[in-house]
Amino acid sequence: MKISLQDAGKRYNREWIFRHINYEFFPGVKYAITGANGSGKSTLLQVIAGAILQSEGKVIFQKTSQPKLIPEAYKYLSIAAPYLELVEEMTASEFLLFHSKFKPLTKEPGVILEEMELGAAASKQIRYFSSGMKQRLKLAQAFFSETPVVLLDEPTTNLDTNGIALYHHLISNYTTGRLVIVSSNDKQEYGFCEEVIRIEEYK
Repeated sequence: MKISLQDAGKRYNREWIFRHINYEFFPGVKYAITGANGSGKSTLLQVIAGAILQSEGKVIFQKTSQPKLIPEAYKYLSIAAPYLELVEEMTASEFLLFHSKFKPLTKEPGVILEEMELGAAASKQIRYFSSGMKQRLKLAQAFFSETPVVLLDEPTTNLDTNGIALYHHLISNYTTGRLVIVSSNDKQEYGFCEEVIRIEEYK
């Protein structure tokens, strides 16, 4: 899966968040979008994800082996972000089963929860999870979805030292051959990335 930004820009009212981004993201490569708080990192990631529309330019998804454009790109990507809500009335197991109806998982929910160190909470309603447990569950559905693209916005939010180590374990073991884009201003979240996009350069 290749993602191309062609003269992409986003504005709110009269203020441009970013403009004139021409960039290609290739499979198997890890990218970071960096910048100060409020600079537009998350906005760019959401534009790439199709969660919000760009104000100008294009975002194009293509299979690298085919020139044909992909119209329903959301099927090919997974995302974890602090602003995405979980269904808190569900248990962790129910949530992953529900998620799997939209995007296949690479492992059984029980196995995933054990790997995320959430096995003991598999039957617990998400509303009773700590913020760190919720973040682990968000990362679980992103990393263990059968998608060629993984988008991560501030992925270690609310994680303790063990959670951060788990995040790096997931990066090392479950992103081979996948296109990964991390939005962050914390180097421990993106230090492994081969390419860095500085959002301030597109103002």
